[in-house]
Amino acid sequence: MDIWNIIEYAAWGLSAIFGLYIIFDWIKVDSTYSDEELMSSREGELEAMTEDHTL
Repeated sequence: MDIWNIIEYAAWGLSAIFGLYIIFDWIKVDSTYSDEELMSSREGELEAMTEDHTL
């Protein structure tokens, strides 16, 4: 095997590890927070309250 095959297998391995981590994190976040909390725009509401609109 040459170096490029080793690098290719390493890249596939890393992509599988990252994919599994994304799925694990998705399940962890989904079980920790409610849909209402994840879909809220609290930051946008706070920003809108502090804006000063003068014409």
